[in-house]
Order: sequence, then structure tokens, then C-alpha cells
Amino acid sequence: MILILRLLRGAIPAALFGVSACAATPDLPALWSERVKCVVAVEYVTVTETERRPTVSMGTVVDAKGTIILQSVAIDPRAALWQLKEFKVYLPGEGDGKPAEYLGQDAFTGWHFVRAGDDTRTKLTPVTAFAGPTAPRKPVISEAVWGIGLRPKDEDFAPYILRSTVALVQAVPQLTAIAQQEVAAPGLPVFDAQGVLVGLAGPSGGQTFLQISRSGRPVPTMLINVEESSAFLVAGEVLPHVGRIPRDPSGRPLAWLGTYGLEPMDREVAKFLNLQAQSGAVVSEVLEGSPAETAGLKPRDIILALNGAPLPQLKPDRAVVAYLEREVERRIPGNKLALTVLRGTERVEVAVTLGDQPKLAREAERKFFDRLGFTAREPVYGDAVERRQRPGALAGVVAHFVKTGGPSATAGLRPDDWIREIDGTEVKDFAEATGRLGAIEGDKDRSEFVLLVARGSETAVLRVKLK
Repeated sequence: MILILRLLRGAIPAALFGVSACAATPDLPALWSERVKCVVAVEYVTVTETERRPTVSMGTVVDAKGTIILQSVAIDPRAALWQLKEFKVYLPGEGDGKPAEYLGQDAFTGWHFVRAGDDTRTKLTPVTAFAGPTAPRKPVISEAVWGIGLRPKDEDFAPYILRSTVALVQAVPQLTAIAQQEVAAPGLPVFDAQGVLVGLAGPSGGQTFLQISRSGRPVPTMLINVEESSAFLVAGEVLPHVGRIPRDPSGRPLAWLGTYGLEPMDREVAKFLNLQAQSGAVVSEVLEGSPAETAGLKPRDIILALNGAPLPQLKPDRAVVAYLEREVERRIPGNKLALTVLRGTERVEVAVTLGDQPKLAREAERKFFDRLGFTAREPVYGDAVERRQRPGALAGVVAHFVKTGGPSATAGLRPDDWIREIDGTEVKDFAEATGRLGAIEGDKDRSEFVLLVARGSETAVLRVKLK
């Protein structure tokens, strides 16, 4: 019954869904037939050590070249670029996909960009064609809005309509609208009653319910609708950035400040410092060798302003951290930032030249040892930060993937374990580790080997039996 209602929302009187009948456009079918051309389904394959895993996500077309944007969650951040294969674009209602090209991820928006082939792009209409003649539309509370959903692949991605009413508009830190019910599939556009673009649906959120058992004890239960979303970024947060197509699939260059563990300024602290009308972000740690360290930023500094402009007051308070991180991500290495910080009771100006982000885990070298049952990954700067190690002293390798039921898994190896020693000898770097592991892999007479691994604050010795 729930499924039937969702599919037929567009055909049921709007009043049943909290949408005023007078707000409904009389020519919705015509608007629908044009706007459905700006949405697609994108399928790709992740080639892992043991399987080919297909994934489907919904995307919105943003230009006449057939460029498509996908939500940040559409692709596993642990996957290396070479593992992403066979991108295909499906038109709504069609079961056959056409080849597409992965262009990369933009750090600022989080969007992944994909480009459709020539035989597909001629059938698409960019969502920018529906932006309206003036500035991007900002929805208002109680306004009727509608969007598009797509059924699963086994139903040929048949499109269907969703309709709702705007219940809340809030900066978190991007200006986001919340509808009363789901209004579009994640990653697909939302329109007003006249068919003007008002936003782009984000990842679906969860709703908490109380499940009461026969014993009478209520148990909180969160339900998440992964196919539809009630939250959407307003058009003003989308349209200015649809052209941020990465220069290459790696997404580089990536700007880097080098602060870690930013926290919003506590309200009691703000009151004590007489900063009730001021937003701030507290620096927990300054990373070694980072642009922040070079510029003289210190732990416990409170960042109050960026390039002379006070940080905005956002609710909830933690949104200011996301705002500051996005301000870094929108820039490129070499750009300069002027930070006004409160250090103790003194205001200090800190001039920072942004650097290039150190190598990420998805860019690190990897090697899979089938007989041993795990993938060794080169350690990167982020591993050192996470493990509270000096970046230059991070030797060994990281267990990236552990094969279920394999010898290493049976011995207790887990993903993200840091392998420090192999057969009692310290491992200096990735090349040395893979050389030793390769020799063990190739020795058919070898019956076992020993790993010393670090896992958080613990250290374990694992005896891996090969026979």
C-alpha cells in the first residue's frame, strides 16, 4: 500500500498530501514531460579484490555537454580510481544504458561528475534550462514543491512524481529546505508549481520512531528512506557551482589548511569572553608541516573572521565548522587566507597560504595477496593523523582489505590494522613490505608467517597459518 501511494502521489488530489490545490499548476503534465529529461540513472562497477560490485545512483544533467552530477555518497571514498569501471547512463524508463565517462569529484561541493556519450546527450536537457529568468529561486515556508523519483533498474528506472510542502529553510551551513514529505530522489531536482528549479535533493535523512514491544518498553528506531529525500539544497547553493568540473578524475588540486578537530566555540566560553554575538571555531590541533603551522596558527586559537568577514552565526552551532572547511575547499593551493583569531585575550591576524592536500588513502599504492588473503596499502598523511603519529615516522603498511575466511582474517587481521613487523622484522616502507609479503605468497612450502599489528592503542601478534 505504501509503495502504491508513493507512485500515485502525482495523481491523488494535492490536499491529501498537505499541498494547497490552488498552488498546483494546471499544466503539470507538460512541465513534467520536459523536466524529466534532466534526470538520469548512473551505473558503475567497483572492481574489488574478490568481486565486481555494481552500484546505481541518480544524477542531474547540468550542461549541454551531457555533464551529470552525483551526490558525494554515490561513490565509496575508499575506492581507488582504477577500481571504478564501466560507467553507464540510463534515461528514465529505458533499460539499456549507454557508456559514460567519470570526470572526478569536486572537493567543495562533494559532487561526482560524469559525462554522457554523444548518443545520449542529445536526448538530455540541462536542469539550468529551468532556472528561471532571474536570480535563483529561494523557496518559502508553506510553498508547494515537486520533484522526480526513479524506480529501480529492474523496473527500467521508470520516473514518478513526488509532491510536498516546504516546512523549514535553514543554513547548515548551506541553505537547505526541508519538505513535509519526500520530494525527490537524492541527487535529483526540485521545482516550484511553475516548474522553476528551486533546489537539488540531498541524501535522505532518518526519522526516529518509538517501537513498542509487547513488554511495553519503547525502543527508539530510526527509519531511513534511501530512495527518496525530503531535504534539498536551494537553487542558490547549486547553480553557481555546476561548472566546478574537476580538471582530472583525482579531483586535484586540493587546497589544504592543516587544522584538525575544529570545534564550534562553546556558548558559555563565548559569554565569558563577551562574544555572545560572535561565531567562532576552536582549533584543537595544528598538523605538522601544514600551511597552518607555517603561518603560526596555534592549538586553542579561536578563529573569528575570514578575510576580514566575521564567521556567520549558524544553527546548530557546529555548522560553522562545515562553513570554514568549505571556504578552504572552494579555493586552490597557493590562495591566501587572512584569519582573525582570538589567542587568550588578544586578537591576532594570521596570514595563511594554502598548500596542496597530502596524498589521500584513495590515491595510495595497493597490492592484493590472494594466498595471504589481504590487501596492503601504502600509509598516507591521514593515517599518521588518525593514529597520532608523526607523518614522517609512519612506516609499515595498512591492511586495506581483508578477505573473509582467508588465512589473515582467520588469524584476526582487520581492515585498517597498521602492520608494523613481518616475521619479527620492522617494515620500513610499502616497497619493503610488499616485497616480503610477495616472497611469502610465492613460497608454496611456507606454512605460516607472523604479523605485528597496531590497532588503535593496542598491539597484537598474529600468527597466520597458510596450510
